Amino acid sequence: MTAHPLDPLSADEFRAAAGILRRDRGVDERWRFASIELREPAKDVVRAFAPGDPIRREARVTCWSRDEGTPHKAVVSLTDDAVLSWEAVPGEQANMTLDEWHEAHEALIVHPAVVEALARRGITDLDLVLIDTWAYGHSLIPEGLQDRRVGWTDVWRRSVPGGNPYANPVDGLHFVVDLNSMELLQVEDTPPPAPSAVMGEYVPALVPGLRQRTDLRPVEITQPEGVSFTLEGSELRWQNWAIRLGFNHREGLVLHRVSYDGRPIAHRMSFAEMVVPYRDPSPDHHRRTAFDIGEWGLGFMTTSLELGCDCLGEITYVDAVLHDSRGEPYEVRNAICLHEEDDGVLWKHVDEHAGAEVRRSRRMVVSFHATVANYEYLVYWRFYQDGSIQCEVRATGIMVTSRFAGAPPPYGTVVDERTYAPHHQHFIVARLDMEVDGPENTVLVSESEAVPISPANPHGLGLVQRTRPLLTESEGRQDLDWAGQRTWKVVNRGRLNRLGSPTGYQLLTPGAIPALADPSSPILRRAEVIDHPLWVTRFDEDERWPAGEFCNQSRGDAGLPDWTRADRPIADTDIVLWHVFGIHHVPRPEDWPVMPVDTVSFSLAPSGFFDRNPALDVPPTPGRCH
Repeated sequence: MTAHPLDPLSADEFRAAAGILRRDRGVDERWRFASIELREPAKDVVRAFAPGDPIRREARVTCWSRDEGTPHKAVVSLTDDAVLSWEAVPGEQANMTLDEWHEAHEALIVHPAVVEALARRGITDLDLVLIDTWAYGHSLIPEGLQDRRVGWTDVWRRSVPGGNPYANPVDGLHFVVDLNSMELLQVEDTPPPAPSAVMGEYVPALVPGLRQRTDLRPVEITQPEGVSFTLEGSELRWQNWAIRLGFNHREGLVLHRVSYDGRPIAHRMSFAEMVVPYRDPSPDHHRRTAFDIGEWGLGFMTTSLELGCDCLGEITYVDAVLHDSRGEPYEVRNAICLHEEDDGVLWKHVDEHAGAEVRRSRRMVVSFHATVANYEYLVYWRFYQDGSIQCEVRATGIMVTSRFAGAPPPYGTVVDERTYAPHHQHFIVARLDMEVDGPENTVLVSESEAVPISPANPHGLGLVQRTRPLLTESEGRQDLDWAGQRTWKVVNRGRLNRLGSPTGYQLLTPGAIPALADPSSPILRRAEVIDHPLWVTRFDEDERWPAGEFCNQSRGDAGLPDWTRADRPIADTDIVLWHVFGIHHVPRPEDWPVMPVDTVSFSLAPSGFFDRNPALDVPPTPGRCH
C-alpha cells in the first residue's frame, strides 16, 4: 500500500504502467521504455494530504518503437488502469538506456569491420576490449544520419583481465552505430600515435611495486543508544527536520517537503541536469559533451553502497526500484545512505568568569552515488542543527586520456608517458523549488558597497548593503559579482520575524564556475543554462529540465532560455531557483590513474528565518563542554 502521494513507484506499479500501454497502445516487444516515473500530484494536493486520505497514482512514460523511431509521451493512471494521454514527439530522441549501451558493445565487438580494425592495431583478444557508446549533439551527427537514433563510440582495451580499460585508449578508432537496429554505420579509423608505456592500473594487485600503508589503525563510529533519526515509509525525521525521500531514473535522489520545526523551506530539491563538456577540439574529443542526467539519468547510473566503504557508522539504507528498457522493474540495493555525523564545533565561547560553553555540531546526511562510465559522482545532502542545508558533490573515478606524438597538446595535462588528459568541466544544475514559510516567495539580490570618505565616514570604513527584489524572469538570470560580493536570498515578504524583516534563506554559491565558451558553440546552443550560475523562474509543473526534456541529439536548449522569454513576474509567487555549480577540471598528474575526490558544494543558510541562533537548545556533551 502506498503511504504518501510522493512515494516512488513500486515494482508492481512499473509493471502496471508498461502493461497498460502494451494493452491499450500496441506497445510490443519492438518498443523500448526510456523512462517510467511517478507523475507527482499538484502541490495543493500534497499540502492538503493527511494519512488515510485516498491517493491517486499516475505515471509519466516515454517510449519508442525501434522500427519507427518517434518517441511517445504518455500519462497513465495506475488508479484507473487507463491511458490519460498519448503524444508523439517527432524530431526528438528519447534518453539513452543502459540496455542499448550493452547491446551496442555486443553487436559491434563481433562485427567483421570492427574485428578487422582492431586486428590492424594488434588487438585480437576481444574479451579485453570495451566499446563505450556516447550520445550525440545534433549538429555533430554525420551528414545523412540526423534523423536516425545514433551513437558514437570510444574504444578501450584492458592490459589484462580485470585491468583498467581506460588506461589504454584505442586512439583514432570510433564507430557510428544505429541504436535501433544496432547497425554499424561508419568506421572512423585514423593512424594512432605510437604506443607508450603507461601505468594506468589502480587495483592493488596490478600496480607494480605497490606497498600499501601499514600504519593505519581502525576508526570505529558507534552510537550505543541507537540513531537519533527515524524513517517511516519515505519520511525522514531528525532533530527539527522533516524530509520525504524520492527517487527516479533521471534525477536519482529527490528531496520533497523539506521543513524545519514544521515550517516549510522547500517543496522539492534535486539535480535537474549535469553537463560535462570536454574542452579539446581534437578528433578524439570534439564530440565529447555528456548530459549525464538528460541523456542517461543519474538514477539509472546509481550504484549500491557498502557499509564501511561508502558509508561509516550506524547506517540506514534505502533501496530504490527502477526499470529496464522492457519496462521490467529491478532493485538497486542500498541506493540511499542515511546517517548522522559529528561536525566539529557548532558554537563556542570562553568567558573569564562563566568559563567555556561549547556545543558540538551534528549533521544528518542523505547520500547516493552514481557511476557514469569512467566517472563517479558522490552526492551528499547535509542537514544541520542550525537550520542550514549543504549539498556537496565529490567527483572521482578515471579521467579520459589520449596518446600524443611530438609536443603535448595545449588542451590538456600530461599525466603519463606521451599521454594527456583533456581539460573539461562539470556543470551541475540544482533545481530548488523553494517554499520558505509558504509558496509566495521573492528573491532578493544584495551587494556590498564601500561608502566614500565623507565627514560621516572620515576613515573610509563604511560598508553598506544594497538590496533589491528580482521582479521578472529576465532579472532572474543572475551572474556572480566578486567586487560587490553579490548574494541572493529567498524571502517570504508576508512572514516577518520579530525584528520586522521577512523570513528567508540565503543561497551560498562557492562552486559557481564560468562557461568560457563561444555563444555559437554547440555547448552553449544545447545548454545555455550553464551561462549563468542562477536562474529564477515562476513555477510551472511542466518546466522540469533546464536544457530541455530531450537532450539526446538535441539541436538547442529547449528549457530555461525558452521558458524565460515570457519574462513572467517572479515576486511574491511560487518560484524555482536553478543554481549552476561545478568543477573546472584542469587535470593534475596526481589525478592519474584514479583521481582523489574533487569536491564542490553550495548551501542554503537561514537568514532571518529564525529570530536568533536556533542552535542555542543543543545540549552540551554529557559531563563536558560547559
